[in-house]
Amino acid sequence: MTVKRMDNVGIVIEDIDAAIEFFTELGLKLEGRGMVEGEWAGRVTGLGSQRVEVAMMVTPDGHSRLEISRFLTPAVIADHRKAPVNALGYLRVMFAVEDIDDTLARLGKRGAELVGEVVQYEDMYRLCYIRGPEGILIGLAEQLG
Repeated sequence: MTVKRMDNVGIVIEDIDAAIEFFTELGLKLEGRGMVEGEWAGRVTGLGSQRVEVAMMVTPDGHSRLEISRFLTPAVIADHRKAPVNALGYLRVMFAVEDIDDTLARLGKRGAELVGEVVQYEDMYRLCYIRGPEGILIGLAEQLG
C-alpha cells in the first residue's frame, strides 16, 4: 500500500492565539479549533489522559495543513525552540510564498526574525528561514520566473 497524501504537520506551542494570528498573516486559514481530550486520545499518543487545544490551519490551495497544539495536560517536557537548523529531528515547515520580501515585512510585525539571509538559488528560487511564534523554524520559498 502507498501513502495517499501527507495529512498535516504538527507543531506544539504555548500561545495558540498568537500562532493562529501568525499563520493567518502568512496566508493560512483557520479550518477548525477545539479540544482533544480523553482516554481515546491518550491511547493514540501514548500519553495517557491528556487535554490538548488544537487548531487546524490550511493552505490557500487546500492541500496542506498545519496542526497547532497546546498541551494543557500533561505538561510539555522538552523545548526545541532554540535548536539550530542542523539539530536532529523536526527541522522546519517550508511554505511557498508569492513575494518573500512582502511576507517578511508582514511577519516581522508579528515577531518573525530572519535566521540567516534571503538567498537566491540559481534562477529558480529565493529562500530564507525565519523564527516564527515561540521560535519555531519556518522556511519561505519564492519561485522565480
